[in-house]
Amino acid sequence: MIKAIIVDDEQRSRETLNGLIERYCPEVFVIAQATGCKDGIEKAKKFDPDVVFLDIQMPDGSGFNFLEAFEKFNFEVIFTTAHDQYAIMAIKYSALDYLLKPVDPDELKIAVSKFLQKKDKGQINNNIKVLLDNIKSPQNEAKKIILSTSEGMHVVNTDDIIRCESDDYYTNFFFVNGTSIMISKTLKQNEAMLSDFNFIRPHKSHLVNIKYIKSYLKVDGGYILMTDGSKIPVSRRKRESIVEILNHL
Repeated sequence: MIKAIIVDDEQRSRETLNGLIERYCPEVFVIAQATGCKDGIEKAKKFDPDVVFLDIQMPDGSGFNFLEAFEKFNFEVIFTTAHDQYAIMAIKYSALDYLLKPVDPDELKIAVSKFLQKKDKGQINNNIKVLLDNIKSPQNEAKKIILSTSEGMHVVNTDDIIRCESDDYYTNFFFVNGTSIMISKTLKQNEAMLSDFNFIRPHKSHLVNIKYIKSYLKVDGGYILMTDGSKIPVSRRKRESIVEILNHL
């Protein structure tokens, strides 16, 4: 049996989520409901849950304030939120789960299923630490992201990524130190995550960090030369926009 706590200042939201958990996730038992950040901290320390369903915005403190109250994390976190796109992106960078309100039963089942598949709870410490570091840093600064592979989770800085290359349903990340990591996400998914950090997509199979562009050459149909020596093709329909971006560097 999985012990869970719901932390949310809205009674209706707590009751709705509790009802959905009872109906669709019988393996989860809600041992307590908390009415806010401070109440949630007290009950999490008292009941030692396996997972916390955590609202982001509450009158007496945010979900991030809740997490800052713990030195060690013996529980997983599934965030619940009605909006706050910046917070959602920070959660995505950290490879943590979230549910949008009103909570969809299928999304709830997926989030709980992913929790059940995680055997190594120690990983959550890195995820939450990355999340808190990102929340504290200015919005336009480089962020840390977690890349999940079959071997484990890798914490990387967006500034250390030179480029990404599509490999069907996988993406290869290439770094300034010469290493690379392959993850099971499409390039389109990674583009959505990295677009705020000066990454552009000159070709359907490539995503590059503007910081590491060395030059643009018009020969062979046009390509970008990166600082690591790689040549990135520029598609015909992207050529004009890419040239314009590079002219403003």
